[in-house]
Amino acid sequence: MPTTTDFERMLRDAALRVTRPRLAVLSAVHGHPHADTDSIIGAVRDHLGEVSHQAVYDVLRALTGAGLLRRIQPPGSVARYEARVGDNHHHVVCRSCGAIADVDCAVGSAPCLTASDAHGFVIDEAEVVYRGLCPDCSTAPSS
Repeated sequence: MPTTTDFERMLRDAALRVTRPRLAVLSAVHGHPHADTDSIIGAVRDHLGEVSHQAVYDVLRALTGAGLLRRIQPPGSVARYEARVGDNHHHVVCRSCGAIADVDCAVGSAPCLTASDAHGFVIDEAEVVYRGLCPDCSTAPSS
């Protein structure tokens, strides 16, 4: 996991001021990939003490806008955030417990960006969500 100095450099490189809430949110998302907003707020509060929901939402918006975080929302799920940005990876979601994991593209750097018909769009991102059962749920006894 990156250090506080790494997070400070990331913020400066993105032309963002270094603030305690921004550092805490970056740390929370790096430490808890695919976390929802409530989990991020909890982690930030554990680190900083009292911080408003709105402050965390504002930081998430700023960091996502700057390309330091990525917001994902698998179908049927609340918004989640991850620090893995700048590549064309996808996700696998457990149908039972909701666990989410990253999945690299199967072939090449971005094969999903070649649509059968782009309808005139210039495609720069594709989202693929695989669904199934995670290892824990697939081996759990049925009730």
